[in-house]
Amino acid sequence: MKKNILITGGAGFIGSHVVRRFVNTYPDYHIFNLDSLTYAGNLENLRDIETKENYTFLKGDITNENYINKIFEEYDFDSVIHLAAESHVDRSISDPLAFAKTNILGTMILLNAVRVKWKDDFQNKLFYHISTDEVYGTLGEDGLFTENTPYDPNSPYSASKASSDHFVRAYGETYNLPYIISNCSNNYGPFQFPEKLIPLFINNIINDKPLPVYGDGNYTRDWLFVKDHALAIDNVFHNGKEKETYNIGGFNEWKNIDLVILLCKIMDEKLNRSKENSSEKLITYVKDRPGHDLRYAIDASKIEKELGWQPTVTFEEGLEKTINWYLNNIEWLQSVISGEYLEYYKKQYNK
Repeated sequence: MKKNILITGGAGFIGSHVVRRFVNTYPDYHIFNLDSLTYAGNLENLRDIETKENYTFLKGDITNENYINKIFEEYDFDSVIHLAAESHVDRSISDPLAFAKTNILGTMILLNAVRVKWKDDFQNKLFYHISTDEVYGTLGEDGLFTENTPYDPNSPYSASKASSDHFVRAYGETYNLPYIISNCSNNYGPFQFPEKLIPLFINNIINDKPLPVYGDGNYTRDWLFVKDHALAIDNVFHNGKEKETYNIGGFNEWKNIDLVILLCKIMDEKLNRSKENSSEKLITYVKDRPGHDLRYAIDASKIEKELGWQPTVTFEEGLEKTINWYLNNIEWLQSVISGEYLEYYKKQYNK
């Protein structure tokens, strides 16, 4: 079945993997990648598919209502996979309004464009909203987040994502808009902007810079290789039930400090560093950030039982794949850190 699918945030980390998968796997679909190309959006991530006939890049901001309405009229999208978001917790603490604008208002503008364009003809239509496990708040030493866990966000980022989830469900109830929501654990892998823990620490180890670990390092996260997340999104999009939520997790809980020590060990092997010059010496404990959640852990049994999805890559395997990719793509890493790619695309798209 032919489809015109709008993927928002498709030049970002997770979005680029989703765009690539859909473009390569479904030649009958036309994939429209909408991205505003902020610091975390990079078309270099999609060089390998940019000339495909079933791919179109659209430069635009989801908070620009006139632009969003215009492209919905022009391209007649029948599905939306919504990934565009501000996503870094530390940035949300310093600039919460930016997160409210993009994550809440931007989502509402998309929902409203869908409501107006599709009107009451929702057959074969879908608004698929990609969210985070952080909306659930924090866990103690035991327990897992399920699809029925009450929302209890603790950072401006998680609060903005929780709000956007609520608006998606509200549009579903009020206007009968067909939607699906998925809430995912921490992603890692190739093309991740080096503000997030794993690529930041890879870069810092390469350059002998400190590895800042918050608090005592015992904060625990569930990690999912990004290509497994793209597979899950594909599965949910095609097989998920409307007005349902699916939690997507990696079954890979790691304390931050244990993750960092493993990362140091693998990096030392790759860089031929001696024990005396171990990267562990770079670990520096820093003041904790406000509202830091102790533990996230996803119960992904629903998506496994109902849709047959489960992660294919263990954390150890995925971490080595990720490290190898960054070591083999030092120019990409340096380019995104310096912002050189941003200047290029600003000129190319007249911004």
